[in-house]
Amino acid sequence: MDHARRLSLLVTSPRVAPGLLSHQAWRALHEAHAVFARAADEALAEVVTDAGVSVRTLDDTGQHPAALARMLVQTAQEGPVIWLGSTDADPGLSDALAHEITQRYDAPELEMLIGSWDVPGSRLLDAVAVMDQLRSPGGCPWDAEQTHASLTPYLIEEAYECVEALEAGEREHIVEELGDVLLQVLFNARVGAEERSKDGDAPFDIDDVAGGLVDKLIRRHPHVFAGGSA
Repeated sequence: MDHARRLSLLVTSPRVAPGLLSHQAWRALHEAHAVFARAADEALAEVVTDAGVSVRTLDDTGQHPAALARMLVQTAQEGPVIWLGSTDADPGLSDALAHEITQRYDAPELEMLIGSWDVPGSRLLDAVAVMDQLRSPGGCPWDAEQTHASLTPYLIEEAYECVEALEAGEREHIVEELGDVLLQVLFNARVGAEERSKDGDAPFDIDDVAGGLVDKLIRRHPHVFAGGSA
């Protein structure tokens, strides 16, 4: 296989900042014959452009998966081509590429180029985003009307149910109940971001909660974080 004729689909984690790409990905971008993206205002395309890599974008006629696949494969005959994956995961493009490549005897090498991976805890960002949508205009009416006071009974109930799951030792049940407890933390933090306390204290959000926890853990473990002894 002639590696000069290569089509790479650059895939990144939506939970990682667009510029945090692997060394392999950046090297491939700078060495590519052509780099394509669906639109210039997509986050990844903007970052790559700012790094000095020329990014070509599509007109309306190039948006259809079949037309896009044909163009990418044809361009890859001239040298390495990279497609910057879109935020919608490019529906239909994989099938269109498979069809296009199987029709050609001189098809380029097709590879999936991983630009970034999820870091531990990245799904927590999804949980925060979902909670935010539920409380925002157009979200869930019941969620939108809850307060710290109305949520308190649920926090107590979920804590008891979590204890029961831990005592039973069933993995799926434990995961579910820990998630319900986490929901209460996210819920109250989201409420806290919208209102002042009865004493007039400033609003707080999930980052304040997480930041306070980090500070406490470090403060209570000097033998781990400050070179002290236990």
